[in-house]
Amino acid sequence: MNKYTSAEEAVKVVKSNDRIYIQAAAATPSILIKALSERADDLRNVEICHLHTEGDAPYANPELRESFHVNSFFIGQNVRHTLAAGNGSYTPVFLSELPLLFRKNILPLDVVFIHVSPPDIHGYCSLGVSVEATLAAIENAKIVIAQVNAQMPRTFGDGIIHISEINYLVEVNIPIFVQEMGEISPMEDKIGTFIASLIEDESTLQLGIGSIPNAVLAKLTHHKNLGLHTEMFSDGVIDLIENNVINCNFKSISRGRALATFLIGSQRLYDFVNDNPFIEMRESSFVNDTAIIRKNSKMVAINSAIEVDITGQVCADSIGARMFSGVGGQMDFIRGATLSNGGKAIIALPSITKKGESRIVPFLKQGAGVVSTRSHVQYIITEYGIADLYGKTLKQRAIEMVKIAHPDHQGWIEKDFFYQKV
Repeated sequence: MNKYTSAEEAVKVVKSNDRIYIQAAAATPSILIKALSERADDLRNVEICHLHTEGDAPYANPELRESFHVNSFFIGQNVRHTLAAGNGSYTPVFLSELPLLFRKNILPLDVVFIHVSPPDIHGYCSLGVSVEATLAAIENAKIVIAQVNAQMPRTFGDGIIHISEINYLVEVNIPIFVQEMGEISPMEDKIGTFIASLIEDESTLQLGIGSIPNAVLAKLTHHKNLGLHTEMFSDGVIDLIENNVINCNFKSISRGRALATFLIGSQRLYDFVNDNPFIEMRESSFVNDTAIIRKNSKMVAINSAIEVDITGQVCADSIGARMFSGVGGQMDFIRGATLSNGGKAIIALPSITKKGESRIVPFLKQGAGVVSTRSHVQYIITEYGIADLYGKTLKQRAIEMVKIAHPDHQGWIEKDFFYQKV
């Protein structure tokens, strides 16, 4: 049987009331998504599930609410509007546990859309730059449709699948979504300096993408024997790997390999990881497993927040009651780093928003979600310094947190908190 077909023909297998999972991040299968969205008139009540995806999401148009409903496990900018419009929902779940929703049949899948490299001479394709929960989706979906792209990097690890596991193959030749590194501001540079001061030689790092992670990496050029065990990474690690700063020689898990579950960056990153055995892509149930993370000594987890109260409660998924992103893997790594021998769990954020509002607050906004609890946090860092909260009372924490708030806000934050006689 010839499995190769057009995107338009392949997506005809989708029926009303089906549930679909879409591969995430830079591997978002845009051609399949476009073809499915063009079938809106033929479909009703199709649930589309995914983590953060990149590019257009035409199925998320509120005008297509009768045809498609978006179920986000992590809310990206391209579908954020669906929650307010009523054609989208959010399912809170640790990234480490997302594959279990499929394997335990809590969310049965009818179809999965994936994005892979062309098959090799043995018939094996690679999931390339995003593995996350896609393997579990492939195992449990009734139908697997693959966008086969000659420009998808071929990576090693869990994401190798044989064409016998795929029902339909749609050939394309298009660039992978790219995200260039932005400029590092003076404020981000200060935060990066504070974080780097806590990182010892032979540490293993978890960090995401963005200006603050890039600022940290820029400060590590003189470190030695660092490791990488992270949910995701971007271009910032390449120079450190090529200069033997990150060599992963002292990791306990996947020693000698940089471990991740998805990647987003420039074409330079995709060229770097292509056919590179130093890069190991594993499912999120492995990469984000706290019991595995903690086995790395000197594990340093660097995560961000939207808002932190002065007792250490971290809101990282909502602005008040308005959902903004998701739980993701923050708690997986915060806990894993805390339990690691010599490990450090870090939450880093600017002291104020772009509007000048304090992000260090006496009390979280009404409806705000607590992603990391006050009992889990260790270090909170802004451009004004490091607050070490581990083992401290609520009053001691408040004193430390006020010190790293913006000077214009320190007075009222302290007054409002202690007025409550905590």
